[in-house]
Amino acid sequence: MAFSNPAPASARASAPPTAAPSSLSSPSPILLGAILLAIALLAAPAPAQTAKYVRYDSGGGASWGRLEGEQIHQLDDAPWAGGEATGETVALDGARLLAPADPSKVIAVGLNYKSHLGGATAPAEPPLFAKLPSSIIGPGESIVIPPDAENVHYEAELVLVVGREAKNVSEAEALDYVFGVTAGNDVSGRAWQRGDLQWFRAKASDTFGPLGPVVATGLDPGKLQVEGRLNGETVQKESSADLLFGPAQIVSYLSRYVTLLPGDLIFTGTPGRTAALSPGDVFEVEVEGVGTLRNPVVASSR
Repeated sequence: MAFSNPAPASARASAPPTAAPSSLSSPSPILLGAILLAIALLAAPAPAQTAKYVRYDSGGGASWGRLEGEQIHQLDDAPWAGGEATGETVALDGARLLAPADPSKVIAVGLNYKSHLGGATAPAEPPLFAKLPSSIIGPGESIVIPPDAENVHYEAELVLVVGREAKNVSEAEALDYVFGVTAGNDVSGRAWQRGDLQWFRAKASDTFGPLGPVVATGLDPGKLQVEGRLNGETVQKESSADLLFGPAQIVSYLSRYVTLLPGDLIFTGTPGRTAALSPGDVFEVEVEGVGTLRNPVVASSR
């Protein structure tokens, strides 16, 4: 048997090493894109958790609660006041929903959609007015038209609910002071708006502030659909993205002049054209993520 002579040691030392075959190949562009997308998703902040809160009466007076499906979990205080679960629950159909806030003040913004200007010049700053807390009513309660009121209109609106005391807050931090949102109807006596010194009767009469059915958290108040329906027919529909003054601007601006307290309400303005309500009508306000506020209209009995 013949053997070949081994190469000299010097030759073996100077020979270039042979690269070992690699078991890994470069990732394909598709695989690389998938990896980068997965990394981006892991790094992104988790979406805000949504929740719905109510104020209700199941026979023992007004209570606060968190609505989960068809069950209300009772809280020992308002949710923006740190209310905690008591362990008691009640079925939704066994409770009467009340207005979901009990505010110290109710402030509203007028002329805040281009579609509502009617040819008027857009305001340079949010036009403000006040409603009385006593004007607030809950889902299902009647809008009562006073005997001497003329041309009383509906106004479907997104309503902000303040969660923390706010004074001189910047736009950048303003939404940190908003607990959540709800639906509202800024019922308005047009004749009184034109003829009175102030809008006291026109905007703040009893029952002129329907509110509800819930306060929803975890939503972007600047991107919600607002719809008004008169006797089942859609008469108003627009996104809060079209507000001339957005939620953060409104809260910041208001906080220059008044101290906003937890539970206070801010009606943000109504879109499109409005029309008169008549006894026998039913008006609904639906806000995306909140639900539908429904109120019948009646004439005053005196």
